[in-house]
Amino acid sequence: MAKQQEAVYTEDSIKSLDWKEHIRLRPGMYIGKLGDGSSADDGIYVLVKEIIDNSIDEHMMGYGKQIDVTISDHRVKIRDYGRGIPLGKTIDCVSKINTGGKYDSGAFQKSVGLNGVGTKAVNALSNYFKVQSHREGETKIAEFNQGELVTDHPIGKTDQPNGTKITFEPDGTVFKNYHFIPQYLENQIWNYAFLNAGLTINFNGQKYHSEHGLRDLLERKTNAEELRYPIIHLRGEDIEIAFSHSNQYGEEYYSFVNGQYTTQGGTHLQAFREALVKTVREFFGKNFDAADVRASIVGSIAVRVQEPVFESQTKTKLGSLNVAPEGATMRSFVGDYVKKVLDDYLHKHPDAAEALLKRINQSERERKEISGIKKLANERAKKANLHNKKLRDCRIHFNDAKAGDKKENTMIFITEGDSASGSITKSRDVSSQAVFSLRGKPLNCFGLTKKVVYENEEFNLLQHALNIEDGLDGLRYRKIVIATDADVDGMHIRLLLLTFFLQFFPDLVKQGHVYILETPLFRVRNKKATHYCYDEEEKQKAMKKLGGKPEITRFKGLGEISPDEFGNFIGEDIRLDPVILQKETKIEDLLSFFMGKNTPKRQSFIIDNLRVEKDLVEEEVV
Repeated sequence: MAKQQEAVYTEDSIKSLDWKEHIRLRPGMYIGKLGDGSSADDGIYVLVKEIIDNSIDEHMMGYGKQIDVTISDHRVKIRDYGRGIPLGKTIDCVSKINTGGKYDSGAFQKSVGLNGVGTKAVNALSNYFKVQSHREGETKIAEFNQGELVTDHPIGKTDQPNGTKITFEPDGTVFKNYHFIPQYLENQIWNYAFLNAGLTINFNGQKYHSEHGLRDLLERKTNAEELRYPIIHLRGEDIEIAFSHSNQYGEEYYSFVNGQYTTQGGTHLQAFREALVKTVREFFGKNFDAADVRASIVGSIAVRVQEPVFESQTKTKLGSLNVAPEGATMRSFVGDYVKKVLDDYLHKHPDAAEALLKRINQSERERKEISGIKKLANERAKKANLHNKKLRDCRIHFNDAKAGDKKENTMIFITEGDSASGSITKSRDVSSQAVFSLRGKPLNCFGLTKKVVYENEEFNLLQHALNIEDGLDGLRYRKIVIATDADVDGMHIRLLLLTFFLQFFPDLVKQGHVYILETPLFRVRNKKATHYCYDEEEKQKAMKKLGGKPEITRFKGLGEISPDEFGNFIGEDIRLDPVILQKETKIEDLLSFFMGKNTPKRQSFIIDNLRVEKDLVEEEVV
């Protein structure tokens, strides 16, 4: 047998990539995960953020009180009214790594984009990118394709006010089948407005403006009728805090660093949670349980620091090594501020202090009421041998700090029935996809107390599988995917599961962790090709493309799809519908209408909105 030829390692083996090739080859290093737009932190939203961040930095430095943002299906336009990029450096600033104004702390103080990579990454990952700078009556335009300079326009005259305009189209070969979800964009724009009181952002013809910062944010995120006392709003130099207590379960926070929404919190949020408990204990002179103080809280904190240390390029979590203003640790900076200012507030507002005390005492009573059943339920969960009975786990978890960016792809499918769970289990990616199998329909828990979570074996096992009993800090999966049949029973199971999450763990939904799995309704094929179609329109296109009389199969349930086929629908091309709460949605009213006992009202709604698919049967037999 001939000896296998050894790989030759010479100077020719060493490759050097230019900046744009490296970004396109390893986009995750620069913008985190790619995605298709179904998650609020998918790459296309990071691209938008990177450009707006530059405009925000201009505003923070005192230049420009307005930003215009226009986003269509595939094109983004962002125009600020700051100083404008220096004309001679316009091309370098968007196409040359390590070129930017943010390295000079005198020009930009306490900005997010310190590494000078953001705009270049957007350029490299766009199939069209145009930069135009207006500065002192002159303008400079340059156009790019995938980071490559296509047109370098000469400097010309302009009557437009100073500022920078960026236009780009995300590259469809990188962000496959991407689509912008309006609610995610709106939340993104609102966050900028709340964190920059006085700034006006015109987004797709609508004005976004805030005068009271984080107080406005909480007013938008909460229902005033459910708050136990008016929002406490504390504002200092480089720090702003707002919070109140509601009637919902769990803790809900919105945290920011230099305008960056740190969705996974970090040292600043941890410091606030600790300082709140310590200050309240000292004010009332009682050693409350920390969980009782923070139960049902909804709060927000924003800090501004120089050279923040984040745990990843996407800046979703503030690192533990971060140092706050004037050399203080973040813990002491936030702690000292909360201790002084919140203590003063509670002394000056006895009504708020009394309402806060009542909420704490209520939380203590509720905790003690379920402590007995909670202990028994946790013992049962251990005996149930969770990993074998209900859960087919994966190797990587969202709460694993060592998993790096891979943890962003973790998900758990919640499905019903042996056939459906069997198909998913056999075709899933065992490294990042877990399966939790339901036994029939779960309990309608609307109106019940959290005690039912421990009394009901299935709910108890589910919360243990997700690891959310004590909050979302230990959440084991980035995405919780409800995978049920698209029939009446399947829809009912979806409603029951959503009721469970909204009733007891609303922050799971509010923070964008819950999704519905889309599976194809039709398979259209002939001897040469097979197309899976998710709706009638896709089916008609597939039939036209194949021509003749292709074979059409309608899938009535997940169990009808073989494991080999299922792998096509939960892999790279998985389609997920995020569960999004609208601003005006009140959880209690929503659950009461759909899951309560108001049968006549709900019946009238169904009758008034009933749609009859007259041709459905005919279509299936075509």
